[in-house]
Amino acid sequence: MSRIARRVDWSQVLLGGVLVALGDFVFATTLWFSWDGAGLQRVFQTIAVGVLGQASYDGGTQAAVLGAVLHVFMATLFVVIYTLVARRNPALLRRPVVLGVLYGVVLYVVMNFVVMPLSRVGRSPSFEHADWITYSVLAHMLFGVVCVLFARRALGAK
Repeated sequence: MSRIARRVDWSQVLLGGVLVALGDFVFATTLWFSWDGAGLQRVFQTIAVGVLGQASYDGGTQAAVLGAVLHVFMATLFVVIYTLVARRNPALLRRPVVLGVLYGVVLYVVMNFVVMPLSRVGRSPSFEHADWITYSVLAHMLFGVVCVLFARRALGAK
């Protein structure tokens, strides 16, 4: 991996973001929601709570669509950020598993202790559910690895 492309292959960034969003959707639906129509709508309404507040649950399909768009946007942003930072510091592409796991922990911390409290959700995860937190951190570690792998692809790293 001696050379990094000057241009970013944005299709790889988008694909990585979609895969992270899909993985997180499967994770959240499996752990907290049901796989029926109501559960699938609810998972995305829950994401839209960050913008709409509790009214999201009364927003039906429109709120769910907003949540889905926000979800894919945020997941893609995770890949965009890593790609742009790694473009300036190619050493961040050398050990994708180790650095991806670390990036995933950073993503978990930022999402749960910065983004959520600043959104209309207004809270961090409850520490009375240590098992949920553990599962979520592990999932974010995996998502971090996906982010790094797709940043490598987007930058043409070998």
